[in-house]
Amino acid sequence: MTFDVHQLDTFLLIGAAVTFLAVLAVRMSSGVGLPSLLVYLLMGVALGESGVGITFEDAQLAHALGFGALAVILAEGGITTNWRDARPAMRMGLSLATIGVLVSVGVMALGAHFVLGLSWELAILLGAVCSPTDAAAVFSVLRVVPLPKRVTGALEAESGLNDAPTVVLVTLVASGAVGDHGLLGTTGIVVYELVAGVAFGLAAGFGGAWVMRRVALPSSGLYPIAVLCLTLIGYGAAAAVHASGFAAVYVAALVLGNADLPHRATTRSFVEGLAWLAQIGLFVMLGLLLSPGRIDWAVIGTAVLAGTILTAIARPLSVVVSAVVRPMPWNELGFLSWAGLRGAVPIVLTTIPLAEGVDGATRLFDIVFVLVVLDTLITAPTLPWVARVLRVTRRSEPRGFDLEAAPLEKVAADLLQVTISPASKLHGVEVGELRLPVGANVSMIVRDGQAMVPERRTVLRHGDDLLVVTPRKLREATEQRLRQVSAGGRLAQWLGDDERRRE
Repeated sequence: MTFDVHQLDTFLLIGAAVTFLAVLAVRMSSGVGLPSLLVYLLMGVALGESGVGITFEDAQLAHALGFGALAVILAEGGITTNWRDARPAMRMGLSLATIGVLVSVGVMALGAHFVLGLSWELAILLGAVCSPTDAAAVFSVLRVVPLPKRVTGALEAESGLNDAPTVVLVTLVASGAVGDHGLLGTTGIVVYELVAGVAFGLAAGFGGAWVMRRVALPSSGLYPIAVLCLTLIGYGAAAAVHASGFAAVYVAALVLGNADLPHRATTRSFVEGLAWLAQIGLFVMLGLLLSPGRIDWAVIGTAVLAGTILTAIARPLSVVVSAVVRPMPWNELGFLSWAGLRGAVPIVLTTIPLAEGVDGATRLFDIVFVLVVLDTLITAPTLPWVARVLRVTRRSEPRGFDLEAAPLEKVAADLLQVTISPASKLHGVEVGELRLPVGANVSMIVRDGQAMVPERRTVLRHGDDLLVVTPRKLREATEQRLRQVSAGGRLAQWLGDDERRRE
């Protein structure tokens, strides 16, 4: 089949239009508290054989493209994760991604076999593909819910780490390797793939950071591309020796995202945009792969029962067992149980048995597709309400304080732009009363469109934009001090770290 320039023009027109509509859908979906993945999936279905008429049935291609998109999404998750915030919750996140996955797979497999009547192979596959959570789905509805960092950190770490073991397990079961190697051999393969994947990720991350700190690229736009390539090198290198590429890409991205590299803010913005593009393409493709004519009441009933077992039994039990290594209050464990949203990952994982030609794989795909849609429709809108009922919300930071940062690479400093909104108690405070860390200074104030260089006695007002220069090593302390004064005004000098203690 040839692909000429006219077909390319048509492809670009349709692709750009669909992507633009998907971008607009982000705003619409956030307004009603639903992850945008539902809109993207429905767009794919509308473009498919029952809508516009585009036919897409290539499971092998869907499998390959899905894994490529997941690699980019995981890279974005690692690069944008703040290690300081995630580190205290990493033990719980790792436990959820390993112990929790095993418990969830076991419970789901038993329920799928004895309650739903699936064969053991399909039952184990259903349990495995439904076990991982999806960071995009979770955080798209949690951005407006103020939660303790140990809760958000656990959810973020879990969603970044649990893809790797489930991909390995689904691949082994779908390919029949479990029967060939036995339980002990299969366990050894899983351990090897995860450990080797982490090792490749660490090598790509620390090695790449060492190189990036010593190379001077001619354009700032090249740094984000180089960082993303380094994470994908970790993925490809690990996959080449049959290790977990997903573990490698996430660990490499986590290291690079927290390394002291040039143009970090630009890199984060670039990978965030690329991850959105990957999500849009992934969800639309998965929607195209669905044939609505196959969805009957039997599939819907099976999906409802499977979702009930997952939400009411498997997920809570996996959270409770995982908490053995990191005890947490019961209300927070309850929220973690309810916040285990499934997104693209379960649907992508079903393309593995589809590509392997497993008997019943098409029905499995349909069941998981319906399960993900129903789970998202029911669970996502209720998360803010559940957080309030369980009392896991924390006092949010003052809404009158907005901060952006830009790097000043030659002096290893950052330029912070602080906007004083009506709710902020920075109003009426003198510049000298801010008591910023030594080395950090308010270099300019923009008021009513006019710029001025402040003195110590200059009084801050609502609507002011402050430009604060701070050495990079003092940035966190500078931001913390500004937040304290914004919340407590002049009294912040006595309140100290009260905001930090409340988290």
